[in-house]
Amino acid sequence: MEILRTPDACFDNLKDYNFEPLYVTVGNGMRMHYVDTGPKDGQVVIMMHGEPSWSYLYRHMIRNVASAGFRVLAPDLIGFGRSDKPAQTSDYSYAAHMKWTTDWFKAMNISDAVLFCQDWGGLIGLRLVAKFPKQFAGVIASNTFLPTGERDPSDAFKKWREFSQTVPEFPVSGIIKGATVKDLGEGVEAAYNAPYPEERFKAGARIFPALVPTSPDMPGAQENVDAWGALSKFQKPFLTAFSDQDPITKGADRVFQKRIPGCAGQDHKTVIGGGHFLQEDVHFELSEIIVEFMARM
Repeated sequence: MEILRTPDACFDNLKDYNFEPLYVTVGNGMRMHYVDTGPKDGQVVIMMHGEPSWSYLYRHMIRNVASAGFRVLAPDLIGFGRSDKPAQTSDYSYAAHMKWTTDWFKAMNISDAVLFCQDWGGLIGLRLVAKFPKQFAGVIASNTFLPTGERDPSDAFKKWREFSQTVPEFPVSGIIKGATVKDLGEGVEAAYNAPYPEERFKAGARIFPALVPTSPDMPGAQENVDAWGALSKFQKPFLTAFSDQDPITKGADRVFQKRIPGCAGQDHKTVIGGGHFLQEDVHFELSEIIVEFMARM
């Protein structure tokens, strides 16, 4: 397997992102990057991104939540951000991502954590919760789901999947820009492009939509069925905070609320003014939601 590593210089002087880079070795010797900030004895909040974003997506929320007294961990999935990047799309699978992220999670040796997850951050992060329920104190799910392939995907997702697999040059920052409500602002698009100095660095970002289980016989579908079985017994606080302008995950919050016991009695949110990447649009509101959630625990 050919492994690519984005030069450190690509991450120099990124707007609003100057966190110390930290790494854990996962899989067959790959470096997985993560942010670790806030008081070391604070309760842990894990912020997990999807695609084609990276921990940069959480830059404002990381600072806000850490300033409130919590320790924030924000990993970059393999293939994204400052993490190493297998060069071929065939190097990636749902199972491989679970293995790599589980390696990272075990290396962190944490307990009583709260997960905030969005997009593929939920497809992977919620599987971690199902596998290690005792190490999580709660979950905030935002614009995400845990698909089992039993339902036909939306037209919006089908169009996105086809686009991702056929577009000659995968436009990372353009995808982020197209799925937010507010203008990204100067320097932000460059930061989303920073991990990918050449097209061959984008294999992980490109293949992700094709890995979403959209039929029961796809890899990951049965594992997600099993994860739902575990989550259906999850009694700890589980909050949904979906945005009002995301056609991809619209309505998935109601499924969580119906199927997960920990959703009962929670003050579930519909965050106004957010697109799919609502961390860009409503980061202040999301930070407050996290801090208030932690205070109620």
